[in-house]
Amino acid sequence: MNTGSATPPGPQYKNSGVPDEGRTGRVHRKAIVAGTIGNTVEWVDWALYSIFAKIIADEFFPKGDEAVALLATLAVFAVGFVMRPVGAAVLGAYADRRGRKKGMTLTVALMAGAGFIIAITPSYESVGILSPLVLLLARLVQGFSAGGEFGSSSAFLVESAVGGKRAFAGSWQQVSVAGGVLIASLLGTFATSVLSDGALHSWGWRVAFIFGGLLGLIGLWLRVSVEDTEAFSQAQSTGRTRTNPVKAMFVEHPAAALRVAGITIAGTLTYYIWVNYLPTYANLTTGIPLRTALLSQTLCLVVFVVALPFVGMLSDRIGRKPTMAGFAGGFVVLAWPLLHLLNGSFLSLFLVQLAGMLLILGYSANCAVIMAEQFPAEVRATGIALPYALAVALFGGTAPYLTTWLHESGHSDLLWIYVSAASLISLVVYLTMPETKDKEFN
Repeated sequence: MNTGSATPPGPQYKNSGVPDEGRTGRVHRKAIVAGTIGNTVEWVDWALYSIFAKIIADEFFPKGDEAVALLATLAVFAVGFVMRPVGAAVLGAYADRRGRKKGMTLTVALMAGAGFIIAITPSYESVGILSPLVLLLARLVQGFSAGGEFGSSSAFLVESAVGGKRAFAGSWQQVSVAGGVLIASLLGTFATSVLSDGALHSWGWRVAFIFGGLLGLIGLWLRVSVEDTEAFSQAQSTGRTRTNPVKAMFVEHPAAALRVAGITIAGTLTYYIWVNYLPTYANLTTGIPLRTALLSQTLCLVVFVVALPFVGMLSDRIGRKPTMAGFAGGFVVLAWPLLHLLNGSFLSLFLVQLAGMLLILGYSANCAVIMAEQFPAEVRATGIALPYALAVALFGGTAPYLTTWLHESGHSDLLWIYVSAASLISLVVYLTMPETKDKEFN
């Protein structure tokens, strides 16, 4: 294995996609299905935690002050993100050394196993402090898994693309993320609509986590059966794989790593507010029933998931920069009016959530491909995963906690400033980065 500079610093490219030769349509479709479905079931487990945050607060923390319990639950949510950079470094490097397939198989097994643990952990009333400690441990494992998943699955999907369809292929990474959130939202909507409050608190939310874990076994089976990418196989056969991809990424591609972090800031902040946490936030700030808020989220997610591949196709046609700049510029201008439109009605929440998700399409359809296009195959999974995970930990994982804290401290009206400022930072990155739509790719 070559630890030296077999390739010079900077992206080294070959052609506009993994060559058609040697890859049939069947193999390409199977790769998309395995990458997408496997990632979907991972994110079911991840999203269920934020959807059932208020119930988890009641089950895993002492009774008394509901606001304190909810903040403690969201703090555990945020702490899970601390492990994402660790998982990105360890599992991203593993995928660069051993292959995308092995990396993705390991991440889905870890996520599903931790979901099962959360489902069977006794409540605080039953075992005391052990309950939140086990919850914390399970979320740390899930954060470790999620940290490695993004880099492995993004590299796998983009490297599996045929011809000039890299953004279209990469968009399925975010289709799978949103699909996982959609399934979790459906589970939440069904549980809160059908079950009584007593049944929901005692066992209903646990069934949702068990179901998510079972889906994880399906993802594991799919990933075991898929072939690895040609780009990785070529890097391995020509001796370009590295024993320390993390070091190689920082030493040889520091500008690309910084660019990935800048690309992520606005995307992760707005995603975790609009796609994951807005139902709980609207429930807290306006009093809209949680089941009504989850219905709005579910309907908006359907539109979001369906539209993602089409925006990916648009990016393949007109470029990464204009589609991403439209997303960030939109939030710079619209963050204040959107957040101030929330008034407790279903229509206001639906319109605010839908408008935000439509803007986020510009980021989500592009993030996997634009990050993959920054790095050569030998450090691609690490280069995508680690800078992304650091930005997500700082801006995405803290978003639910910060929005709740602002509300509890009487400063909800300041949230739009945070969203606009983060969007402005990423807008500058988008406008100054090189266009990579037509770059050759290896």
